[in-house]
Amino acid sequence: MYRALFPRDVFAEIDRLQRDMRQAADLSPSIRGLPRDGFPALNVGSTDRALEIYAFAPGIDPASLEVTLERGLLTIAGERKGFTPRPEDKATLHINERFEGAFRRVMTLPEDADPEGVEAKLSNGLLHITVQRQVAAQPRRITVQ
Repeated sequence: MYRALFPRDVFAEIDRLQRDMRQAADLSPSIRGLPRDGFPALNVGSTDRALEIYAFAPGIDPASLEVTLERGLLTIAGERKGFTPRPEDKATLHINERFEGAFRRVMTLPEDADPEGVEAKLSNGLLHITVQRQVAAQPRRITVQ
């Protein structure tokens, strides 16, 4: 189904091989880890009260997403359907850069993450996950008497 746009696109093949090798050697990032390639792309930040995770997942059906938090590991898993021309259209796919298929992103959360205080919302291809920090870990003001 896939044919190169040019008969010998060596640089595209080298780029694909580098991506595949990098993905095979990729380790799970922690909340403070280095940025890694993967799908969905993540932005992770924190406040005194919560961790904020944004996963950029356009074209994902909310029913196909699974977000779990177990023993300090946050997992985002699902599947994105691909687009391929129908055989009866007799179309040729020249370039296919859009990720399709099953995906899974796993990250380690800090010890003060509250497993009971997790919310996930998907809107316009942006998955926003809020993980509350445990109350005991939140800063509080002490009144001086």
